[in-house]
Amino acid sequence: MRHSLSLLAAAAAGLFAVPAWATDYPLQLDNCGMALTIAAPPQRVVAIKSTAAELLLALGLEDKIVGLAFLDGPLAEPYTDSTYPILSDKLPSQEVVLETEPDFIYGGWESNFAADGAGERPALAELGITSYVAPAACRSVKPEKLSFDQLFGEITEMGAIFDVGTTAENLVEEQKAALAGVKADDRGLTALWYSSGTKTPYVGAGSNAPEMILEALGLKNIFADIDEGWTQASWEAIVDANPDVIVLVDAAWNSAEAKKKLLAENPITSKMDAVINERYLVIPFPASEAGVRNVPATVDLAGQLAGLSF
Repeated sequence: MRHSLSLLAAAAAGLFAVPAWATDYPLQLDNCGMALTIAAPPQRVVAIKSTAAELLLALGLEDKIVGLAFLDGPLAEPYTDSTYPILSDKLPSQEVVLETEPDFIYGGWESNFAADGAGERPALAELGITSYVAPAACRSVKPEKLSFDQLFGEITEMGAIFDVGTTAENLVEEQKAALAGVKADDRGLTALWYSSGTKTPYVGAGSNAPEMILEALGLKNIFADIDEGWTQASWEAIVDANPDVIVLVDAAWNSAEAKKKLLAENPITSKMDAVINERYLVIPFPASEAGVRNVPATVDLAGQLAGLSF
């Protein structure tokens, strides 16, 4: 994922010129079923999950960050975790979050805003703190099947919230150009998106980032007919489908290498064509959920796919 530097940092540096514009406050938004009124650009921001943190960084908003939490892996180059205060390796408590005196909390999942987490959204609003859920991760209102245009919409909306619309537009245009360079494979190949799990595999289904990325690659997801972002599956169903390619999510707690070992040693999966021929594509966990890393990851996976032998 070396090219993530150009896709994230270059846009934040303003290397792609588009007409400048400014946000007209107060800004009225509907976010995951909650009406938001933003009177001015937030100044003290807590980001929970890698997807939230990395979009803020891609928009050049590092000076607004007062805390990061629940990161799913190392931040995308050129950013490093040590530069920013890490509130918790897991979901932070409301007490820990409030100690940073935030005026805006950006959650990568709606579940981040729980009573035993960062706090419930209405309660935070009463304290004068705006909360924002990444739209693809909303559960109160079921989101539509994820598309890259929806991701670009989140980038644009975040640009409006922080009055960095020009940077947001630059980033969107740069990512659109990168995505346009991906040529979908036309061989009719099938794929398994293996996220996590050992006894019971957790796999990419038909409505979120895994399906969006697989479609862009020209791969048919063997679980595309399940209207969820991710789902539990069985090894028997996976073996029956015998996918041509397996996408492995590389996480600190369940690495791609550990997944390869499990697939090779499991008596039934070891007989799958993709396992025998090691037809694997690898994606880092922070790039596997809906966010600013999806386009760079798609470009990277397309290169990996082109290098496989069939």
